[in-house]
Amino acid sequence: MNSYPPELLVQLAPVMFVAGLDVPPPPPPDAEGNASKPDPFQVLAIRLREALTNQRKVAIWQSDKSKTFQVILVDKDVRFPPRKLVPPDDPQYSNAHSPLSPLTPSSPLYPDGLIAPIWIRKHTTLVPSVLVMFMRIFELPPPILRSPEDGPELERERAEEERRRDAELAAEIAQRKRGTNERGVKLTVVLMASRRLLDDPKLDARLAFIRRQSGLDSRAALFVLSPVSPSELGDFVKSLQQALYEPALEYYTAHSKRVRRKRNRHSQATTYTNPAIALANPNVARPLRPEGWTVRYEYKMACFAEFRGEDEVALKHYQDAYSALIIMFGSTAILPPRTKRWAEAKVLADCINIKIVKLYLYNNEHALALAHHNTHIRQFNDLSRGWGIGEETFEFWGWVARQYRILAELIDQGTRSGLLIPVHKPVAPPNPATAATRAAMGVAELDALRSLGINPSHALQHSGYYYYMAAKATDMRRERFLAAVEAENNNQPITISPGFANEKKVDHLSLVLELYTKAYEMFKRYNPPSQGQSPGRLTMLIAYRIAEIYALSGKYDMAIRFLERIAKTYRKEGWYLMLRPLLAKWYHCAQQMPDVNLSIKLLLEMMGHEPAEDDEPTSLQEDLLAVLQSTVPTSDDEVLVYDFEDTLPIFETSVAFWDTEVHVSQPAAFQLSLSAPPRVVVSSLPITSMEVHFLGLNEPLVVRHDDSEEVVTRPTRVDLGNIKVGDETPSEVSGHLRWGPGSTVVFTGTVSAERPSRLTVEKVLLNLEQNKWKIQMPLSLNMSRTSSRIQPRWLRSLDPPRFIPVNRQEFSFAIVKHRPHLVDVSISHHTPSYLDEDYEIHIQVTNRDEKELDVTVDILLQPSDIDYAVNSISIDDQVSTGLIKDIQLGKLLPGMTASKILHLFSAGAVGDRALDISVTSSAIVLSEESSDEEDAEESEEPPSPTSLDKTAHQRTVIIPTIAPFDISDNVVYARTRKEWPALADLSTFHEEGISAHEASISLQCICTGPWGIFVESAAVEIDKSNSRFKLLDSSIDIEDCNLYPGEYLPGDEFSISCRLALIKSDLVSENQPIPSPGKFILSWRRILPDGSHGKLSTTTTLLPILQPPMDELVALMDIEPTGVLHKPMPMTIIVRNNHPHRSANVTVQLDPDSGDGFVVSGVRAARVPVLLPGSEERITWSIIPLECGYVRVPRIRVLDRRKAIQTSASEDTQGHDGFVGEPVKVVDLRRDRRYRIPIQGDEGEDGIDHDTGTELGTVLVLPAV
Repeated sequence: MNSYPPELLVQLAPVMFVAGLDVPPPPPPDAEGNASKPDPFQVLAIRLREALTNQRKVAIWQSDKSKTFQVILVDKDVRFPPRKLVPPDDPQYSNAHSPLSPLTPSSPLYPDGLIAPIWIRKHTTLVPSVLVMFMRIFELPPPILRSPEDGPELERERAEEERRRDAELAAEIAQRKRGTNERGVKLTVVLMASRRLLDDPKLDARLAFIRRQSGLDSRAALFVLSPVSPSELGDFVKSLQQALYEPALEYYTAHSKRVRRKRNRHSQATTYTNPAIALANPNVARPLRPEGWTVRYEYKMACFAEFRGEDEVALKHYQDAYSALIIMFGSTAILPPRTKRWAEAKVLADCINIKIVKLYLYNNEHALALAHHNTHIRQFNDLSRGWGIGEETFEFWGWVARQYRILAELIDQGTRSGLLIPVHKPVAPPNPATAATRAAMGVAELDALRSLGINPSHALQHSGYYYYMAAKATDMRRERFLAAVEAENNNQPITISPGFANEKKVDHLSLVLELYTKAYEMFKRYNPPSQGQSPGRLTMLIAYRIAEIYALSGKYDMAIRFLERIAKTYRKEGWYLMLRPLLAKWYHCAQQMPDVNLSIKLLLEMMGHEPAEDDEPTSLQEDLLAVLQSTVPTSDDEVLVYDFEDTLPIFETSVAFWDTEVHVSQPAAFQLSLSAPPRVVVSSLPITSMEVHFLGLNEPLVVRHDDSEEVVTRPTRVDLGNIKVGDETPSEVSGHLRWGPGSTVVFTGTVSAERPSRLTVEKVLLNLEQNKWKIQMPLSLNMSRTSSRIQPRWLRSLDPPRFIPVNRQEFSFAIVKHRPHLVDVSISHHTPSYLDEDYEIHIQVTNRDEKELDVTVDILLQPSDIDYAVNSISIDDQVSTGLIKDIQLGKLLPGMTASKILHLFSAGAVGDRALDISVTSSAIVLSEESSDEEDAEESEEPPSPTSLDKTAHQRTVIIPTIAPFDISDNVVYARTRKEWPALADLSTFHEEGISAHEASISLQCICTGPWGIFVESAAVEIDKSNSRFKLLDSSIDIEDCNLYPGEYLPGDEFSISCRLALIKSDLVSENQPIPSPGKFILSWRRILPDGSHGKLSTTTTLLPILQPPMDELVALMDIEPTGVLHKPMPMTIIVRNNHPHRSANVTVQLDPDSGDGFVVSGVRAARVPVLLPGSEERITWSIIPLECGYVRVPRIRVLDRRKAIQTSASEDTQGHDGFVGEPVKVVDLRRDRRYRIPIQGDEGEDGIDHDTGTELGTVLVLPAV
């Protein structure tokens, strides 16, 4: 920013002149040499000076909107510059002009100047908006009365003295007031008084007298201040500025109105200047054109708006002034190029551009600020072509560099004051789910455009980016200047610009270096390298430019420091295309140092890169040989080892083994291929030998160079023979170590080891020797010049050369393992397995090897995804639900066999069970041969699994498991015939309780497996902890019908039944289901193929859940199934009330028919006593059969009498006494069977209950004997 007048760039603020704070010299010390106590008013003046001047500093960037002034300390007698050349009382005053007006002949702007920095300086340093005068109000010391009579006289004298002094003070203020009124400046007086005077009651009258006599305003014109603390003084200064801020705004508003009136008057007048005359005489001064007056007035109004803090108004006027300036620049008649006024206008346009950009940034309108800056550069680029100072001149690029530099410095100042640089991150594509909603808001297209990215020239960056642009422009300025100097030296016809002589004095390289350095620092600040990552690409590029400038400046050591740092990053991240020119520049600097070792290293490294288009293929080789032949090392015995880590190799080196795994003592074939670069000639490199280091070999294999062969471009082969790992004898072979462009030398051989290990090539070294130089160059294995990983090939034949691609991941090594042991593993079992069975699996291992083996077995029962499956395995005394390890089969001599029986137990659910059986055999090494090795191994790390002579034989066994029996159940319920005890009978509370129902459970078993089953026993176990049921009988207890033990073949069926009495309980509702009353247990054995029986197994099945159908009121008919003709037989009706809380009023009617085959003796109609809940009543008849055969029993009707509910007055009640009868179900106990019929497809019901006892049967009547 030093290139422009600071007055045109600084942030304008209201100006306040402060007078009366002059600090007097310190008082002399007293006679004893001690300093006297300072005057409190002097201390107050010093503090006021500091507080006022620290409120606001003059700066270019000040975005703070606080109401503060730019304070300038002046003398009390300060004089303001005249408004016009003549005094106000002159008759020509109205027609006179300002001393700085272009219409004034003595003005520096006469006759066609626009704006001079002195005009800004006048309003910022010479003319204030507010003048604050600090003055002492007179005060007498306290009076000393000699006698009481002197009191009134002394008081009168003191008052007269104070009045005289106040009048003098008012006259001084009035005189100063007349000077400020002429300029429209606000005058404010601050009277400094002691605290004693502030308590004086006459102070208010004195202040009113001073205000009235001096003519001060009534608003913010008079203040009183006493010596106070610094904190209170700060509050006073703040309140003073706030009180005077409004008058200051009014002052600048009045100026704006005056300028606006002039602009309006001037716009109505029209002047015309012949452009032909202006072009013919460009150096003749002419009056300022209307466009120039527009620029003056708009610029002045913009400045006054900036004084007021109205940034938006200032921005509008600055833009209008800039537009008018562009119009003036567009006409060479108005502003002829390369004139004084033209140069002043260019400076003014640049400064206005900075003002506009700054005001945009104040409002965080970054895009508009950058757009205006770019437009400014583009417009003046077009104008410069017409002025003859276009892009081919150094003047233009110097101007561009200044624009970018001042923008960078502006952003730099802004960021230190709170300006936030926007973060330009990519916008994610809009969510398809919300695309329709956002389209309605009109932002879908905007999001789509944003997702495409952003142009960096349209997005505000940090200051480093613009420092970089300024450095690039300065670099272009230097190039154009050097071209002009070269043309001048060659006596070529060129147009020498006026600034060419001054341009020769400019140190361009220092300017470029300064700008690049600032850009580099900014990029490092705003883009710091994160953990594990290097700086950004542009940061590295700037560092490279700095190195270039250092090299051009002759500071090669600094250039090398930067290049070394950059090359390290480029190598690490693989930016080899950018690394190649950097290495060339680095080599040039090393030559100039000179540093021979560094030059050799860089030449060798550059041989691995593709040469530039204008480089000769042999240039690097020739430079290397020239360096080696023309120089000598510092020490004859020193070997220079160059480590080219992360660099492109000169020779593409690949190691490939034919086999991935080999056995101990078995040779592993390998090929080591070295390929020369196709475009760089390395055939004359003084390679004397090559060292191949194998893993496990202390001494390398050395290949000596053989000069007997010629350099060829076709593939050649060198046989390395057989290498034995562990052999310490150094071996050497000879071969041709010269490569033509793109040629390949394949080194073939075999390597073997006597113990398990890893066979690979650790490193390959090339040794170069020339003129006492000894250089050792490591080669990067399996690294390509075009990619990070090389594609290996296996040389099949030389004539013609044919290669086989090695298509596997791990090709650069071979694993040496022990030969697998010859072991036979046999697993036998009888599938399938039954649930609840102890299933035997026979494992048999036979040693077919020549060595004695120690065999162990590991068995893993795989987890099952079958629900409710319970599995376990056992062998010997080990039981597990998952893994059993290290089952010892012992040491097996060759030909020996060992076996184990594995027991599998499966329960819960059918399905497949999976077993992983691992048989591990270990070779037994004689202790005499291995004692030394074991001692060494004990002191070191434990051996790896590949070094142990072990072989694992894996077997997976899938065992299907099925159920031995398909068991189905059937439940039938019947009402009990047993008589219920009376309600008052104590036997009701007996532990046996009352049996309401009987349940008959039938279990049907079907043998579903493929193997026969020997059933040893069957049993029904009842849960004795539940008192709601009792076992009555079972078919298992019948001796004649016992079918166990017995053999059952696949498909055989047998059944078991039992009968239970269901006991009523007061604690549990009868509607609640009864849980399983017990379980059914079958003990059985599998019938093996040889007819023997396996181990005893037990299958347990739970009895079904019981839920008998419930009756509320029922009538049970009990009659014998057979009778004798003409012989009486009983017929009984049992009426039972099963309702839990309702009584029953029952009537029984016998309806005889003439067709009945019985004669009935007994009641025809009877009314049963009221049946309480849980009680019963019996009615018995005696019937005599009259005919033989199946005779139907007499018809009996049972009714439950209930109160009838009358629905209307007209309806008659049914019956005679207002009761109705509900029929009661009559059940024949001989046919009483109830069961549930399942219904398919119904939800919420398991089925319907079916009762067969409601169908009354007949009686078989036999003839009498």
